[in-house]
Amino acid sequence: MESKMRNREKKQPNPHRIGVGKMLAWQCEGASVALNAVLLGALQLYCTNALGLSAALVGTILMVTKLVDGVTDLFAGYIVDKTNTKLGRGRPYDLCVLGLWLTTWLMFSVPAEFSVFVKCAWIAVCYTLCQSVFRTFLNASGTAYMVRAFNDDQKYIKINSLGGLMVTCCVIVFNVIFPGMQAQVLSSAPGWSRLIACFALPLGIIGMMRFLFVPEKYDVESEENKNVTVKHIVELLKTNRNIYPVCILQFVFAIATGISVGSYYYLYIVGDLGLMGTMSLLNVIVMPTMLLYPLVMRKLSTTKLVQIGCFMYLLSGPIGFIAKDNLVLLAISSLIAGCGMLPISYMSGLFIIDCADYNEWQNRPRMEGTLGAITGFANKIGSAFSSFLLGVLLSASGFDGTQTVQTPSALLMIRFANSMVPMIFMVIAGIALLFFGIDRIKPVMTKELEERRRTRE
Repeated sequence: MESKMRNREKKQPNPHRIGVGKMLAWQCEGASVALNAVLLGALQLYCTNALGLSAALVGTILMVTKLVDGVTDLFAGYIVDKTNTKLGRGRPYDLCVLGLWLTTWLMFSVPAEFSVFVKCAWIAVCYTLCQSVFRTFLNASGTAYMVRAFNDDQKYIKINSLGGLMVTCCVIVFNVIFPGMQAQVLSSAPGWSRLIACFALPLGIIGMMRFLFVPEKYDVESEENKNVTVKHIVELLKTNRNIYPVCILQFVFAIATGISVGSYYYLYIVGDLGLMGTMSLLNVIVMPTMLLYPLVMRKLSTTKLVQIGCFMYLLSGPIGFIAKDNLVLLAISSLIAGCGMLPISYMSGLFIIDCADYNEWQNRPRMEGTLGAITGFANKIGSAFSSFLLGVLLSASGFDGTQTVQTPSALLMIRFANSMVPMIFMVIAGIALLFFGIDRIKPVMTKELEERRRTRE
């Protein structure tokens, strides 16, 4: 009898387990959106080399459109928090994946014979729709969708670590094949359009898998806290000051990663754009570290893990700057930066859940959509500034995309922007997280929230 009882206990399902099929379906959207972001990193190269636009002009256009994008984030968060449909709160907005890829393809389909003004207007309109509407709603709704689909801290960590590993695999494969494809169509506007279409159609379909197969099942807040008002937003900004260090993190991380100078570096410093894809394979070496995150985070908070990632850029920056075309040094710099970037990319979203839990603990609406929108706003402003900064730096150094040989000052600037600029901003991010205060109260807060939710059930 005792042995039977023990066998039954052993067969009890793990409450923190996520099925493989559900994990894959959930990460399809993440992979699709991540690959879209990587692909958009080639936009400046497309504009300067295929459309003949100046780097400063392109940087200014992207800065202005990203500023608009940042403002729309705030409205999107409010709309998501007011959403209550049969499909749920965050799930309906996954339909935006289709719009994301359609406008991306249109962005890379500007007729080369158009005037400079029309080219700029075309890019600005498509970029605004792509980023300010579709990606904005995807970002604002993601956390609200996740907490209602899983409702478990251990599952959140697995989704962001093990699931993030799946997304990273997709990004690595993409980074291997895409630079060589870029090189084939570098100065051909029609070629760029055909190339992007080859990715947009399948990735748009893949991005819908989460919407189709992962429902929202959990009601995580009381009825009286479901009706979000503008007053609640004002209270959030006044009382939940933990969101501000997260905003600084997102702002500077967007600058560090948005300096999309890698293509220029391999084209003009290394002398072979195709090697950029080969070097990206090095990320395979650091990927297994993500498997350790669920174990590491039993000892370290999200804050500590992300801070370690930030300060790893202190090592990668100087090595990358002195590397020039030395592939060994470039590899070492890339490996260190890759180890640092992974926790920032995939685990910092947990800060939003912590801040939403804090709101609930203070008897206010959780407001995941608004919190995601606020940090998304900071990210978009940082991204806008990075595009402008890169354009200004390249133009000030004498860079000319129509020339095959660049001046020494332009080459020096490309090296600096590729290594030292990310380092400077990531150190700022690590310092800002010293002011994230939820870690000190989280054990008490989590225990009280669990008791409240059990009482409601």
